[in-house]
Amino acid sequence: MGNNPILFVATGAVPALVFQYTSREAMKAILVNKPLMYYPQVKSFDIMIARFIVETVKGFQGLLIIIGILLLLGVDPIPEDPARAIEGYLMALLLGLGMGAINIGIMSFFPGWLWGYIVFTISIYMTSGVFFLPHMLPNEIYEILKWNPVVQIIEWVRLAYNPSLGVTVDYFYVMAWGSGSLCLCLLMERTVVRRFQ
Repeated sequence: MGNNPILFVATGAVPALVFQYTSREAMKAILVNKPLMYYPQVKSFDIMIARFIVETVKGFQGLLIIIGILLLLGVDPIPEDPARAIEGYLMALLLGLGMGAINIGIMSFFPGWLWGYIVFTISIYMTSGVFFLPHMLPNEIYEILKWNPVVQIIEWVRLAYNPSLGVTVDYFYVMAWGSGSLCLCLLMERTVVRRFQ
């Protein structure tokens, strides 16, 4: 990643935090907005969609703030391949929304999952390659870490900044995680969330 540790950490932390905060805040959508359910025209699906829109806007605002901070520190935040970086950030957002929505379904019958998921996301953050390059680890460990879609999203964003990084991203795998989690969340909203409301 060159000789810039600030850019190295930012390219790992931003997509990981977009996933982490989006999934956690989306998970709390119905819990926080439960009083809205007293209005007959407001359904749980409406609250989920509203939270998704809010989290999308917050994710992009956070990205703009990080870019501003990097500019103030004298770091060039523009990647060599901007389209690839935007795709990586969008995939982090999509995965965060999908996982958050699945967690809405889990929390509808097990409210204690909120604290368990916070611990889970912290462990994901620490092992996803925010502070290290996973492909520099022994190949056996790296192959296990590649099962984590957040690792691949971080590598996706870092490839946009350094195309010669020497990693390969399984784009289909990451997109399957994002779209699959959204499909599963819609099924859970139809079957689980409505039953336990």
